[in-house]
Amino acid sequence: MDSWKGDAVNNRDAGILRDLAKQYVELCAKPVQVERRALWRAHNSLRKTRPLIYVRAFAWKEMPQSKCMCEDPFARHYEDFFRKHLFWGAFDDDSIFEPWVTVQATRTCNGWGVSGERNYSDEPGGSFKIDYPIKDLEDIDNLRFPRHAIDEDETSRNVRRLQDAIGDIITINVDRGPAYRMWTGDISTDLGYLRGIENVMMDMVDHPDWLHRLVKFMSDGILRTHEEAEARGDWGLCAHQNQAMPYAEELDDPAANVNGVKRKQLWWFMAAQELTAVSPDMHDEFMVRYQLPILEPFGLVAYGCCEDLTNKIDMLRRIPNLRRIAVSPFADVARCAEQIWEDYVLSYRPSPADMVGYGFDVHRVRSILRNDLAACKDCHVDITLKDVETVQGDPERVRHWVAITREVIDEIFNRPVGLSAPNLMNPSHYIRQPDIAEKSDPAFQRTVGGITLRNRRSQCPRNRL
Repeated sequence: MDSWKGDAVNNRDAGILRDLAKQYVELCAKPVQVERRALWRAHNSLRKTRPLIYVRAFAWKEMPQSKCMCEDPFARHYEDFFRKHLFWGAFDDDSIFEPWVTVQATRTCNGWGVSGERNYSDEPGGSFKIDYPIKDLEDIDNLRFPRHAIDEDETSRNVRRLQDAIGDIITINVDRGPAYRMWTGDISTDLGYLRGIENVMMDMVDHPDWLHRLVKFMSDGILRTHEEAEARGDWGLCAHQNQAMPYAEELDDPAANVNGVKRKQLWWFMAAQELTAVSPDMHDEFMVRYQLPILEPFGLVAYGCCEDLTNKIDMLRRIPNLRRIAVSPFADVARCAEQIWEDYVLSYRPSPADMVGYGFDVHRVRSILRNDLAACKDCHVDITLKDVETVQGDPERVRHWVAITREVIDEIFNRPVGLSAPNLMNPSHYIRQPDIAEKSDPAFQRTVGGITLRNRRSQCPRNRL
């Protein structure tokens, strides 16, 4: 988003934003949002609910509704937000729409002191190749720590401009959290940009001590920005992140402009997609070891994005506050389900190409979902549709997919497709109760992340407890 260098949003652009903001506020106020919040709180706290559906991507730029009309790039950024979420709201998935719009604080002093030129392909939306800035081992000495710093004047101008345009209709939230979050905060992504994935894998064998030094430097730098933000009261309840709906009974709900919170009050997300081809031992030695100091101060953690974690579930158990594990399109769903079982939330991510991308074969979609969800029947599972690059211009396809997925969920889990908010208040409606034999088993009860669970060690040798 281009920052504002001029005066107030012009009347034409303000009119467009105001009309969209009113529609979005109506979407956020629907009673179903209350039901969804209750479901996600229970689900992420390891209580049995129906599997929840989260549509994270839907080829928005292919949709005619994505065309923006505002002239000012600043206004157009928020116009796109409203149009996208209004379109998303028609899918009937379990996404929660929060009653605010966020202005990101203008952050300064980002980066590691070096950068590599990106050489893009000629294809629109295509890939790019980076000229890695760390070519030689001594290049590590050119790195510098990032700092948490905010340009208060620029941030205030942006907030005031949006506040004047639509602040009487919707809450304007300001996210003052540190820049090093999600991909910039997982170490692995920036490591790939700085050194190159192939080079990093070679370094694990040829220059292990040097690589340890590099990764520790990056871990310390990210952690420093988090600590500085906490010391200055800049973490807020809007900063939750778990690649789903960041609710849980153990944590405060997301909220606008509630700052000064501690990291222990927040969800956090971590991944290492660049290390998907690395063994569990090397992944642990060169990445998880350095991610742990970043993760440990947070309340709950979600781990994994598109990487295959099938053989790394035991490794992830080292994370004391782990609650969600991603099962990507490249993973063995059945083996992951066997290992994760009821210990964590299983975030199932079917291939977007299979689900909605090409051809939309309804019979194939049902077959894949039936097979994979049957393997997850004993798990706390949700379904995420993400990384959708195309729906071949079909604006109804994702909505149709959500309906099919709900039907398969009802078929496999033998639960009603919806639960009312009042029913959710009665745990017997959605929490599986142990049978008498389980209750009498001395190995039955144990605690994981504050939740009492059944010990399945004798039934699931992969689940090392």
